[in-house]
Amino acid sequence: MDASRRVFLTLCAAAPALALLPADVAFGGTPGSASTGRGGGHGSGRRLTNLAHLRFLLAEVPVAASAAHTTFGIETQPTVLAPWTYADADGAGGFRRIGGGTLDPATGHWSQGAYNADDIARAAVVFLRDWKATGDRQSRDEARGLLRSLAFLQTASGPNAGRVVLWQQDDGALNPSAIPVELPDPSDSAESYWLARTVWALGEGYAAFRGVDRALAAFLLERLHLCLDALEQDSLSRVGQFVTSDGVPLPDWLIVGGADATAEAMLGLSAALTAAPRDSRIRRALQAYGNAVAAMATDADKGWPFGAVLPWTGSLGFWHAWGAAAPEALGRAGALLGERTWTDAAITDAGRFTPLVLANGGPHNAWAPLPAEAQIAYGAHGRVAGALQASESGGTGLRVLAGLAAGWFFGANAAGEPAYDPATGVTFDGIETDGRVNRNSGAESTIHGLLTMLLLDAHRDIARIATSVTGLRSHHGLRAIDAESARMSPGCTIEKPEGGSWTGEGNLSGGRFVRVPDGEWVEFDITEPGGILHALIWRRAEDAGDAEWSFLAEDRSWTTITPAGGSGAAGLTEAEGMLVPQRLDGALGDGATVVRCTSRGDVRLDALLIQPQVASAVYETTAGAAVLYANGTREDLRVPPLASGDGRTYDAAGAPRGQATRSGRVRLRGSRFTVTGV
Repeated sequence: MDASRRVFLTLCAAAPALALLPADVAFGGTPGSASTGRGGGHGSGRRLTNLAHLRFLLAEVPVAASAAHTTFGIETQPTVLAPWTYADADGAGGFRRIGGGTLDPATGHWSQGAYNADDIARAAVVFLRDWKATGDRQSRDEARGLLRSLAFLQTASGPNAGRVVLWQQDDGALNPSAIPVELPDPSDSAESYWLARTVWALGEGYAAFRGVDRALAAFLLERLHLCLDALEQDSLSRVGQFVTSDGVPLPDWLIVGGADATAEAMLGLSAALTAAPRDSRIRRALQAYGNAVAAMATDADKGWPFGAVLPWTGSLGFWHAWGAAAPEALGRAGALLGERTWTDAAITDAGRFTPLVLANGGPHNAWAPLPAEAQIAYGAHGRVAGALQASESGGTGLRVLAGLAAGWFFGANAAGEPAYDPATGVTFDGIETDGRVNRNSGAESTIHGLLTMLLLDAHRDIARIATSVTGLRSHHGLRAIDAESARMSPGCTIEKPEGGSWTGEGNLSGGRFVRVPDGEWVEFDITEPGGILHALIWRRAEDAGDAEWSFLAEDRSWTTITPAGGSGAAGLTEAEGMLVPQRLDGALGDGATVVRCTSRGDVRLDALLIQPQVASAVYETTAGAAVLYANGTREDLRVPPLASGDGRTYDAAGAPRGQATRSGRVRLRGSRFTVTGV
């Protein structure tokens, strides 16, 4: 497993709180400092993009050429640019730049490093896009310095040629084997997230400099092809091969097994191919990776994960917001190569899944399979970029969703305060579900905040919506009833795995499950009108019988069956069995319903998941309230408004389908969304 994903899954299992800092550290002021201002809105005509804090993070790094590591113009320019990995709020209104891991005072080296290839690559994209948007020469020069830095980290010769060293010290020394150990180790011994992001930056760099600096552009293209040399030894050598993930065949040619990493490489390949449409090698790589990422798309009508593109072959029950660039990459590459199935997948992710993400309070780091964990700029940016890109093939409603998703940066979050400040360019490192704020502002958060602001500055209609948002008044999304809190027959037992809630592929709700032997039962009381139910059973690989679900409502009763086992061979997954919600047949009525799960085998029942008939999010805005309604049923509905105001109802592709309100009711088309108040 890739080190980045391994660290994230460890966090999912442990669910630690973010590092919190005093509440008096706020926004505004000068680079590297903080004050109390909320920052100017977009209505003032000022740009939202402020590079001051990212520039505060930049450092000049000395580099020396060797057989394996060199860069463009190193003979006359032996220094490059790189952003410090972290910036911790110092409690006195400023920030302190620090590296990763622990600092050895004797050597001045960090156990990981001061700078890393991931952030260097993404920072280069920020400055490239800012330069192209504004013509700012400083951004051009900073992009150039960062691209030269990234090229130095790429191994240029030997068996690992084309791959990339992740960590670098502030004296320029490379640290290919960080402490704690990250995989691959050494970090340039196989493909990686940082190689994928190198492709992203090199591709956009080549496209940007091609008509301005031919020598640099030629060098960047050469290094991009060197990346392809490495990828052709790894993932691209397996094109057309499949792996088994709990009985399901999935593409084996995703970079490090992830649609997340592969999508970021696709962004660079798309940029490069646009600039060099005759480069058949880049075209072949983009085609292959696009086919693989598209194969990770899901059917929104079958339930969880509601049309999202799954990020990882290692689990069918795990989606994460961070790194979720797959819909953006599929939309962009699909339009470039004429692959309608790719753009359709991007539209489904944006038009079906994003409304549910917003109705659950925003881009939680993990749906594993229930939405949980903190929210970070990385995840918020992915929702905005994906919906905006999908709108190029879909409709204007997806632009409205992009604006609401971007509202996270301006107060539509659990803290009810801005996560980004246009006055300083500071983006907070994260917001917990209970509203606690991590007031540090490291490179990753800063970068993805700025990538979002660049999109908003380029699309004023979306910026108008985003900056009008001041808070999230309420949201009504998924709810889980843990099996251990329900009524159960005497033969049932509550079990807590020794390893905790993390199964290796997902998190058990509440950290426990109920073992339901043959003939025993668990009974739930459901009061939500029209709720859509999903069984959350920790299925076995082998046949374990079935769960028989009986529904007793005031006006009718019915039954349905879901398997308790038979998930198939684990394949490459790290654990036996799977934890994926299974949609239950039959819509609930308006009255109370008793739902009984009776075992016809050996059922490991975790929870009953309730999806509202109409999920919703109510936003505070400068003009009143805006409301997003997401219809989870296939039927057209009319519901009471949650706030005054009219708007539009949209189909799943974002095309407008008439006024939102009629005769005092809000209109919702089947499996579609409606927005009022914007």
